[in-house]
Amino acid sequence: MKQVVKAPHTLDGEVSLPGDKSISHRAIILNGIARGDARVSNFAQSADCLATVACMRALGVEIESSKGGLVVKGVGDRGLKEAEDVLCAENSATTMRLLTGLLAAQPFLSVITGDRSLRSRPMDRVIQPLRLMGAQIWGRSSDSRAPLVIKGGQLHGISYTLPVPSAQLKSALLLAALFAQGDTVIREPIVSRDHTEKMLRATGAKIEVKGDTITISPSRLKAVDIIVPGDISSAAFWLVAGVIHNRANIRLSNVGINPTRSGIIDVLNSMGANLSVENERVVSGEPVADLRAQSSQLSGMEIRGELIPRVIDEIPLIALAASVAQGKTVIREAQELRVKETDRISATVKELLKLGADVQELPDGMVIQGRKKLRGAACESHGDHRLAMMLGVAALVAEGETEIDNAEAVNISYPRFWQDLKRLSAAKL
Repeated sequence: MKQVVKAPHTLDGEVSLPGDKSISHRAIILNGIARGDARVSNFAQSADCLATVACMRALGVEIESSKGGLVVKGVGDRGLKEAEDVLCAENSATTMRLLTGLLAAQPFLSVITGDRSLRSRPMDRVIQPLRLMGAQIWGRSSDSRAPLVIKGGQLHGISYTLPVPSAQLKSALLLAALFAQGDTVIREPIVSRDHTEKMLRATGAKIEVKGDTITISPSRLKAVDIIVPGDISSAAFWLVAGVIHNRANIRLSNVGINPTRSGIIDVLNSMGANLSVENERVVSGEPVADLRAQSSQLSGMEIRGELIPRVIDEIPLIALAASVAQGKTVIREAQELRVKETDRISATVKELLKLGADVQELPDGMVIQGRKKLRGAACESHGDHRLAMMLGVAALVAEGETEIDNAEAVNISYPRFWQDLKRLSAAKL
């Protein structure tokens, strides 16, 4: 699918965002192994999250569609069943990594695979600590790529320091630890998103978080209803669109602003963005607010260190914003981007150069010289949903037409993206 976008005269309107992907995955998995039924409202109907639903159904969890979301009928801590076929995580690394942790502790054999992109991504970061817990897991090649064969069994708790900030790794270990003998202690030198910890606490797990240390004991969970907030990673596209377009006023309601995820707001504010955060509240244990983004004059900045895990998914967007900002922006210590759906450092640089940006690739990031006028071009999403949407936002401020190939990649996380972009672009002030 090719998508052609022209820069509109104005951007104006309110966007109702899809549910948060990270929370949706966890709501299905944790309620699936809990006792009782739970309603998950505003569940993210994205390809990634639907892959998690399909896998949990294959493992014996009954999940029904309901108005505004899903109903999960938990099977308890020992109710999962061996799947009759190979589990498929499609393009979802979250599905594969979290379920690897869960399946390592189940008394049966499992095989899990994914699409071509996911099968190319290394899984040894998750498998190595699970093996320390006693798991038996095999994958392809030296870095354990899918398909993965998991022979579940009794695990034991460990003390483990995360080598890099990774919520997927942390969550896989926490899921395994629910079934292990003894306590598991996880240390995070740099804190990553904490949705799993919050939801485990809500479902009654024996979990304690003190500073950079998480301690979890074997636990039986109780199902809990969850209202999933709007996805901050989806909101980020409209926040950037609002601040880089010269006639924009975009409103976003019910957005999750968990501090471990909301780095995009901090970065844009530091760049001088005209953003407002309104009506802050807590919904299902997660901080939520309404956001407004308006036309702004941005300045470059340096992004590295503890800020990186909080903006890792938004770095291509930040690079775009930096391209039209005043001055230089430097992004470092973001090498994790090289093992996403694509090499997002290389792909971002390649596509922004096509649009006329002044951007230089670094081994762990990029340098962007700002105040460049973007021009329309023929671009490629590389099959990466975040690249496709970043290019869509870039097209809103580029001269002429921008053509984006493989634009259907947005279905992975935000199926309505092109419709929402068209509606905002049609506004008349």
